[in-house]
Amino acid sequence: MRAPNGTKMSVLSPVTYLLGAGLAVSGLIAAPIAARPAQQGPTDLMAQTRQQIQGTNATQGQATTAPRATPAAHTTTAPRTTTQPPATTGAAEIVAPTPLKSATPPQTIIEVERPETLPVVNWSLGDARALLAAIRGIGSEGLFARDYQPATLAALIAKGQSEELDTLASHLFIWLAEDLRDGRTPMTSREQWFAVDPDQDLHPNTELLREATELHDVPGVLASLDPAHPDYAMLRDMLAKTKDPKQIAMIRANMDRWRWLGRDLGLQYLIINVPEQELRLTVNNKIIRTYKAIVGRPGKTATPQLAEQVKNVVFNPTWTVPQSIVVGEGLGKDLIAHPAKAKRLGYVATQSADGTITVVQQPGNTNALGRVKLDMPNDHAIYIHDTPNRTLFNQPQRALSHGCIRAERATELAMTMAILGADLPPQTAVDYSLSGKYTKVPMAKPFPVYITYFTVARDVNGLMRSFPDLYGRDAKVIASFAQPRQLHTTQRKSTEEVIKLDNPL
Repeated sequence: MRAPNGTKMSVLSPVTYLLGAGLAVSGLIAAPIAARPAQQGPTDLMAQTRQQIQGTNATQGQATTAPRATPAAHTTTAPRTTTQPPATTGAAEIVAPTPLKSATPPQTIIEVERPETLPVVNWSLGDARALLAAIRGIGSEGLFARDYQPATLAALIAKGQSEELDTLASHLFIWLAEDLRDGRTPMTSREQWFAVDPDQDLHPNTELLREATELHDVPGVLASLDPAHPDYAMLRDMLAKTKDPKQIAMIRANMDRWRWLGRDLGLQYLIINVPEQELRLTVNNKIIRTYKAIVGRPGKTATPQLAEQVKNVVFNPTWTVPQSIVVGEGLGKDLIAHPAKAKRLGYVATQSADGTITVVQQPGNTNALGRVKLDMPNDHAIYIHDTPNRTLFNQPQRALSHGCIRAERATELAMTMAILGADLPPQTAVDYSLSGKYTKVPMAKPFPVYITYFTVARDVNGLMRSFPDLYGRDAKVIASFAQPRQLHTTQRKSTEEVIKLDNPL
């Protein structure tokens, strides 16, 4: 079978590799993403510790047990395939969507709040000793025992059970659990990391504390917080064998980045590692396809780190040209003045009563988005799409875009996504792709996308290696490990500026 431009196209390739991996296409469900608070707090941990011990001695008591949070049930409805672009004027092929909004000014999302009041429970000496052992061995997880006052805890254990031991052990356990669950790095050092993590809501401090002391299983509860992704375990093994201090610091930073994501990423998802410039499709914990990716150039167009959901697969998309090109480069006036040129290049230009010119590029071989687009609504206007300039994937360094992700073999990826996430029959996916007509297929199942930033990770051959720090983001993370641990607060979102890209290509 051949595409409209005459090039030969493999119809069965997406279906073949899915069946070859032993996958039941209709039976895949991914866990929905829930938001969790990003945290930031004071750096004077020792002073905070003394104040909390003094303040809670008089009001010693058992922590209230909070039930484990249950994500809202996901209700699915039959997807409705759309074969018309988002908006039209006149004939169906004339598309005039709403122009993209300009970048929003910096603004504070939420104020930093005070640290949360920590619960206190009764500790047996056996459980306290187990906590002390976990603290002393925490270096294997890339954390520092000094953050959790092992000497002070050991001295209180030697004195026997007391309210002071209950208070300190409770607080140290929670601090350790928070760092294993959410990451030690304060939000101020997580540059452009907007991916939110559900784990604090799914496994609250009070429940972890209750389980550890009532079941007398401090090591088991702490171990249950480790990220489930195999890369984390490989980093831990790598840390145990590494002697070079600089390499150790990089491994610690990347282990912590895994904690910034949800422990369980779901049964099926896309994950992009920006420094590696690769995209992976994972189903049932198996990487079934790897694609080269083009990511944002360093600076204002750097690709931010996100955890979003693919909502639609769009075959043969239109592209609304940004006003920075329509006005700034004079394209709008040129196309209005030369309609034959506009038609030849595949553009539709319209001018409103107030003089505003909107330019929309129609589906075709030269469309700036290529043949497909994966819609994933977010505040940054970032999405995944094809490109007509596929020779760029041959370059070793592919930080070339204005922020969006361009995927190699994007048509294959889009058809696979439609099959897995929308239960689209394989032949129908092929037909939509070859039709040349705008077709939007809504996803019927959650399909997470994680845009991450790991400078030490598995490569396409499954081997651990280092990748260039494209955006210079390692330094702040590594520096934060040299500072005293910050207390977590009730802050729920980052205050960092959201840069909405005018031209996401």
